[in-house]
Amino acid sequence: MSSLISAVSWVRRGVAAQHPEKYVLDENELERVSALARIQLEDARVELERAHEAAKSMGLGAEGEEADDADEADWVDEEDEDAMDVDPKPKRNADDLTEYNLDDYDDDAKTAPVGPFSNIKGLTFYRDNQDDPYITMKEDDADDEREELEVRPSDNLLVVAKTEDEISQLEIYVYDESQENLYVHHDLMLPNFPLCLEWLDFPPTASGSSTQGTGFGNYIAVGTLDPEIEIWSVDVLESMYPASILGRPDETKAHVPTALGTGKKKRKKTKHRAVHTGHHVDAVLALSWNKTQRNLLASGSADRTVKLWDLSRDPTINGDEGGAIRSFDVHKDKVQAVRWNDRDPSVLLTGSYDRTVRTFDSRAPDAGVGAVVGSDVEAMRWDPWEEYGFYVSLENGLVLNFDVRTLPSNLSSPSPAKFTLSAHDGAASALDINPHIKGCIVTGGNDKLVKVWNVVDDGESQRSVSLVTSRDLGVGKVFSTTFSPDDPLTLAAAGSKAKLQIWDVGANFGARKAFGAKLREAGRVLKEREENAGGVVGVVSDDEESDGGDEE
Repeated sequence: MSSLISAVSWVRRGVAAQHPEKYVLDENELERVSALARIQLEDARVELERAHEAAKSMGLGAEGEEADDADEADWVDEEDEDAMDVDPKPKRNADDLTEYNLDDYDDDAKTAPVGPFSNIKGLTFYRDNQDDPYITMKEDDADDEREELEVRPSDNLLVVAKTEDEISQLEIYVYDESQENLYVHHDLMLPNFPLCLEWLDFPPTASGSSTQGTGFGNYIAVGTLDPEIEIWSVDVLESMYPASILGRPDETKAHVPTALGTGKKKRKKTKHRAVHTGHHVDAVLALSWNKTQRNLLASGSADRTVKLWDLSRDPTINGDEGGAIRSFDVHKDKVQAVRWNDRDPSVLLTGSYDRTVRTFDSRAPDAGVGAVVGSDVEAMRWDPWEEYGFYVSLENGLVLNFDVRTLPSNLSSPSPAKFTLSAHDGAASALDINPHIKGCIVTGGNDKLVKVWNVVDDGESQRSVSLVTSRDLGVGKVFSTTFSPDDPLTLAAAGSKAKLQIWDVGANFGARKAFGAKLREAGRVLKEREENAGGVVGVVSDDEESDGGDEE
């Protein structure tokens, strides 16, 4: 598998802990992890049995000489009649005590001292720990490490889902905008290939805990090729286990193949996995956190369902009291995108490989509306400046804008978009809407370009769209483009080259000219930048002499 970055998520300034904690495996943590590990081990046992039976039914099991029909009872060693005979040891005379050497029992013998204080005379007292050679972590070193790991209130964090050399991890970057400095702060290992990220500040209930999550925190939810959702604390270094795992039941059919057809010959293609209301049974492709109802997280999966999770629930509880609180079957193929509406926090927007988009109230999903878009959905965003507007980017390179109020409840009815933008040659795989500047959107595509657009209202229901600037940032095929939550014209981009780039679009004269008036209306001031690096900041690798700002 080639190296790539599949998703990027910003963390706004002032949220991260100034001095992140180091992971501590104490008794409480062992108890929490063991609760999840017990479920994991139970899953492994059940899945192994089910997979073995499924392999037999699909004709994939070994037959003939390769068959392994041995039961556990066959593993027990039994007496072998043909085993080699070994001469038994002669029986010892009970009256023979020579082996104990009792004649020399009273002689003094010099023995080496043992025990914790055996070498106490050799101990040396040092008045200062700095002089003690056995203390490897000096106070100055500890202070230096603490300073290096410090996250200042003026710093942004970026969480990056990266896979390199078949190893998947979360890399947490620090971006200092004032110094134009970007570097990796720490990383977290993942068990499988990451597909999507969603930042949230709600502390999920700890596994096995009876207390609900309260307050605020700094967490990242991760969807992977596994059917579970992992939630990690971004403020904990060297974590060995996530803060919570959603969707891991005692018994799951997530990894069990199901054959198509009948008879001895089985097709290689498999059926869709049986849908379960309490958990996903296939890869998690999309996540969206509800910023108003902070304990709610929505997910979309390759199992064609959308699920709603309560983060205040104990994730280890099974049955009706655990798992997803709602499951929606609104699509006929993989659900690629899920978004909550920040203006109306009960409304969900979903997009699928069935080439449709749907929007509905999570309390009454049957009353939703939708549209046929003509191609697989890649990304979706609500317009933060219009309660009823949203954007959709498609696999054919188009970007569509819709108004929910004009969409029909019956997908067979016409559902024209307000405007259509031919954004990229190939899939328009990345999309974001600027939260600071009305009408400013960014797209990224398989053509390796990141493009910034300006949408202007020309009158009632009339809009014009113009390309402000376009750039190849050297990240390969673009899989993620997202605006900074703090700087109006700063965005992050990443893609198939496993490289993260920060682009200050304000360094471009055309961007300053296009958005200057809108920024002044919003009360924001655009900083002047030097044009030499083009406003691009990246991590300098060992074989690079620059920040990577040069275009390919």
